[in-house]
Amino acid sequence: MTSPISRHAATVLLGLSLAIASGHAAFAQKKYDTGATDTEIKIGNIVPYSGPASAYGVVGKAMGAVFKKVNDDGGINGRKINFISYDDAYSPPKAVEQARKLIESDEVLLLFGTLGTASNTAIQKYVNGKKVPQLFVATGATKWNDPKNFPWTMGWLPSYQSESRIYAKYLAKEKPAAKIAVLYQNDDMGKDYLKGLKDGFGSDASRIVAEESYEVAEPTVDNHVVRLKSANPDVIIFFTTPKFGAQAIKKIGEMNWKPVTIVSNVSASTATVMRPAGLDNSQGVMSAAYAKDVSDPQWTGDAGIKAFDELLAKYLPEVNRVDASAMTGYNMATTMIEVLRRCGDNLTRENVMKQAASLKQLAQGGLLPGITLTTGPDDFQPIEQLQLMQFKGERWQLFGDVISGELSN
Repeated sequence: MTSPISRHAATVLLGLSLAIASGHAAFAQKKYDTGATDTEIKIGNIVPYSGPASAYGVVGKAMGAVFKKVNDDGGINGRKINFISYDDAYSPPKAVEQARKLIESDEVLLLFGTLGTASNTAIQKYVNGKKVPQLFVATGATKWNDPKNFPWTMGWLPSYQSESRIYAKYLAKEKPAAKIAVLYQNDDMGKDYLKGLKDGFGSDASRIVAEESYEVAEPTVDNHVVRLKSANPDVIIFFTTPKFGAQAIKKIGEMNWKPVTIVSNVSASTATVMRPAGLDNSQGVMSAAYAKDVSDPQWTGDAGIKAFDELLAKYLPEVNRVDASAMTGYNMATTMIEVLRRCGDNLTRENVMKQAASLKQLAQGGLLPGITLTTGPDDFQPIEQLQLMQFKGERWQLFGDVISGELSN
């Protein structure tokens, strides 16, 4: 015979068990916003597959390859990635059209890796108004690190200003008396680079003796390079996209001019800039890197490069492995996968941004040793360090230490 006390204890235990079970159910409840389900995560992307910056189309192709592999391996927490990538031809009005299509018609959970400073600027207010993540944009403009005014937009690349401050640090130390000329793209990208350079020099910014800007619609920048030479600078810096970087380096070679030459990281691809410019013309050109260069023999046998090569061999065999844009797309997609994994079953847009803003010294196989991703609620700039490099023979060679591009350093 069961005593009243025992019956009471059993009732209490049963109630407690039910409460715990109920709590677990509530805790495990799946949360979704538009674009996410039990089986799928829709991701939108905009890249210039055509137009004056079509060399960057490889970025989108590499992203797509990463997501295909993830899907073949079972997806993210059991969900397949539906990666929808559109061409905007590097045209801001077209980018607006494609962003609206992705958000309103395709109903994606988020935009990822949208490429180009002008294109992202054109869609930023619209996307933030819709409270859709504009995550890891493929441009280094400083404006993407503004969580107070644009809480749904986050960068990924080192900022253009950080990068150009590193060039200023190098020149201040190694070429303190050198006169400098700059060719820059006449948009937010080029102006950001130029501002960082001047900020880096501080009171010595008068060392910049000549500046030339060009429009992306121009067929060639040869005339700008000729004008810069007339200022007789010791150093020339190209803040350009790949097509124009290749033209500028080639033109210097044709003029048999031998200034110290620096080209921005976004135009440092061996495949799309240095080789088209001519390997002879490219000797000694300098830049800065945050990602591994697959043509560098020091990475032979490296696990990160091995994984990258295996991905390209299976999913993107037509792409040149030494095209830096392929590594960029690969690295960015790797970060995106990590953020989505951390979201678990809470695939709301708010949680996606929360996880993206909670990275702590995240290392990736395609990044240089010592370069990691760190973000916070007030820090939407994941990568802030680079290492200088120089083109020798048929490839880039790193030199010096990893350098922070922050003004405080």
